[in-house]
Amino acid sequence: MTPATRPPVPDAELLRLDHQVCFSLHAASRAFGGVYRDALKGLGLTYPQYLVMLVLWEHGSQPVKTIGEQLRLDSGTLSPLLKRLEAAGLVRRERSTEDERSVTIHLTPAGDELREQALPVPRRMLAATGLTIEELRTLQSLLGRVTSALDEA
Repeated sequence: MTPATRPPVPDAELLRLDHQVCFSLHAASRAFGGVYRDALKGLGLTYPQYLVMLVLWEHGSQPVKTIGEQLRLDSGTLSPLLKRLEAAGLVRRERSTEDERSVTIHLTPAGDELREQALPVPRRMLAATGLTIEELRTLQSLLGRVTSALDEA
């Protein structure tokens, strides 16, 4: 049966919590958060801090604006997070001499060294999902499509 020939689902049925994709994503996100909390404890990072470090480990020094765009975080959320990473000695902030509104984030040697300790985290998370790497890539692709569609809606 194709989606076009499938009988319509009654509106009342669509209001069930277990039919809400957004709730499934929310529940999965919270579950991920719990596992990440344990996995990152030894690194001294929160999940949002880990995401910032991933961007810096992958791309090197980045303007705050670019980090915010990559992580979909506004400056009100990102700035305090970066200050905590700086206080922990993992990053340093440097204001641009050309445009004092622009701040670039650089890894410190300690932040760079933390990358080695973080290497087991992705495999631990993969194992925790119970999915194969192929299944996880398919899920990631589907979520990317959903995100793009929602951004356009």
